[in-house]
Amino acid sequence: MQPNVTAFFDEATNTISYVVREPQGRAAAIIDSVLDFDYASGHTDTASADAIVAHVEAEDLDVRWILETHVHADHLSAAPYLQERLGGKIGIGDRITVVQNTFGKVFNEGTEFQRDGSQFDALFDEGDSFHIGQLRGDVLHTPGHTPACLTYVIGDAAFVGDTLFMPDFGTARCDFPGGSANDLYRSIQKILALPDATRIFVGHDYKAPGRDDYAWESTVGEQKAKNVHVGAGTAEAAFVEMRQARDATLGMPKLIIPSLQVNMRAGNMPDPDAEGDVFLKVPVNKL
Repeated sequence: MQPNVTAFFDEATNTISYVVREPQGRAAAIIDSVLDFDYASGHTDTASADAIVAHVEAEDLDVRWILETHVHADHLSAAPYLQERLGGKIGIGDRITVVQNTFGKVFNEGTEFQRDGSQFDALFDEGDSFHIGQLRGDVLHTPGHTPACLTYVIGDAAFVGDTLFMPDFGTARCDFPGGSANDLYRSIQKILALPDATRIFVGHDYKAPGRDDYAWESTVGEQKAKNVHVGAGTAEAAFVEMRQARDATLGMPKLIIPSLQVNMRAGNMPDPDAEGDVFLKVPVNKL
């Protein structure tokens, strides 16, 4: 089956969110949503999520799933807001527990912070499947960028999160805690083993040099032939050397501190204090 895919580009974080719909029917899933966040003021906004809500309501869709490809470090998830407005179950990879353990320590979370993934409605492992109406989705565990990264293969489309970017931009960084360039290379080989005509939908785009427009869709065949980091049969050792050298030059994403604290809680803020106020922590010299 070929799902209908509608993309929503958030220029503030270069994130692409997707509404995936069965071709004949109303069932749909939302992948990698964005909650707008102004770091300077600490204010949140739902404009990006509301664009998705408006689309779902205009098309009279039945949202079955709100899916995360991983715990994002560059934007906050709007999953709880979308669930409240539209319904659906929130899903992520079952290695979320590794991420929660790692960053629970970084942010000095107390014992009240559950590290078992229970904040999510569904935890997926390699080989699991789910349905969006008549559409079947299959789960690939594709770690490297983070330990919990998943690729959702839904019909003829694969939603790869940050594992791959457009062929002219390459691949994701691997230098966050729990990341691995070797793991990323092997994960990408799983994706490239899909049929060449499989549509690849990426989680971010930053406009490669020489390209004027943002883009987010390619194919497995295009990635195999043209990806500047792993295309044309690049060997694992060469990829790892390149990736590690490139990662050493990158700064931290500007929203990494709020994003990790919120996203490891399935998009929820930390519990409020006795006065009802919510606070995020800034760890010093930890990241």
